[in-house]
Amino acid sequence: MTRLDSRGLPLSTASDRAVERYREGVDLLLSAWPGVAEVLDEAIAADPDFALAHAARARLHVIRTEVAKAKARIATAEEIVARRGTERERSHVEILSLAINGNSAKALERALAHAEVWPRDVLILSLPLGAFGLFAFSGMADHDQARVDLCERHARHFDDNDWWFLTYRGWAHAENGNVAHGRALTQRGYDLRTENANAAHALSHALYEGGAHDEAERLIESWLPRYDRSGILHGHIAWHSALGALERGDPEQALSIYAEHIQPSVTAGMPVNVVSDTASFLWRLKAYGHNVPAGLWQDAAAYSEGYFQKAGFAFADVHMALIAAATGDKAAVEARVKAQMELIDTGALPAGPVVPAICRAALAFADEDYAACVRTLAPVAAEVVRIGGSGAQREMIEDMLLLALMRSGETAKARELLDRRLHRRPSSRDTRWHGLLAA
Repeated sequence: MTRLDSRGLPLSTASDRAVERYREGVDLLLSAWPGVAEVLDEAIAADPDFALAHAARARLHVIRTEVAKAKARIATAEEIVARRGTERERSHVEILSLAINGNSAKALERALAHAEVWPRDVLILSLPLGAFGLFAFSGMADHDQARVDLCERHARHFDDNDWWFLTYRGWAHAENGNVAHGRALTQRGYDLRTENANAAHALSHALYEGGAHDEAERLIESWLPRYDRSGILHGHIAWHSALGALERGDPEQALSIYAEHIQPSVTAGMPVNVVSDTASFLWRLKAYGHNVPAGLWQDAAAYSEGYFQKAGFAFADVHMALIAAATGDKAAVEARVKAQMELIDTGALPAGPVVPAICRAALAFADEDYAACVRTLAPVAAEVVRIGGSGAQREMIEDMLLLALMRSGETAKARELLDRRLHRRPSSRDTRWHGLLAA
């Protein structure tokens, strides 16, 4: 009897228990829901030679930045699949191995080719998607469009009840500017499976991109208590709520959310989220004219010492530079920029010169040299998208340029940028800033 995964693809195992646990584990993994490790371990216990269960477990390890464990687990999957796996399973494991072992460009190439043959292999199709996927971190300037194209190319293979595909297809459209369509798709995905942190997250992004800030906050307020604090997106979804509080000019509420859900001592989030969320929140708090309580920057810096010390991961590089600049560690910023320039010379930093430019601009902004910040950041502003992440995350860098323009007296350019932003997305904060410029 052929045993199938949740999307109808054959699995090389004779254990019904292993199949049932694997299907549940993958769905938990795709919804960023707690319990993935335990469920996949049950699948492996039921059949120790179930390669795809080991591969999914490796994927969870790498999401949690447990790199050594991920490499060991994917090596086990490779050994098993070589002797008892189908062509699809061998390709599946090989692609995850490429990604886990740092060969992201090849992993992306192979994942796209794999999707042409097995589009319903959703664990592989998921790799290029999302704000932290292989497309987003490829250094491409058009990664938002690439995600839309990938989803539309394979949409015919999914019905209207596939909660995972609806979520990511909708999020891709919302991030790429087709907000109403993206929101409708994402809402349907969320409604089909509300115990899905990726759907709640994607829907909050769609609401944000549509200027529906109050709706986004109500969504998070009602949904987050249902999501265990051990969930990897708990702190990050709360970060969206904290930004909403800053948007409406309530720094006390924003800091309360930060203290309860986001700061390193309380979150179980992925390190890339913890570093970026703490850095960007505290930077916004200060830049918007509010006080950052004593010790918060130092706590963020202490946490970051355990991660991303080597330059080359553009999204992390930018946030590590923000933390170093805010804590007065000019030497750390300069050393990171030097390392980035060397990587650019060898073609090993796909995002290119925009990365050191943002790091230098952050240092200038922290030093209140706003004219230097403008000189450094303005020429590369159109390339910021190359660092990856979401539009909401990258908006911080646009805020840096906008505030530097305002504070260096370049009022006309600041007003022009604000006009474009208000046309793209309603914002009470931008409206307040526009009023200050008009006064």
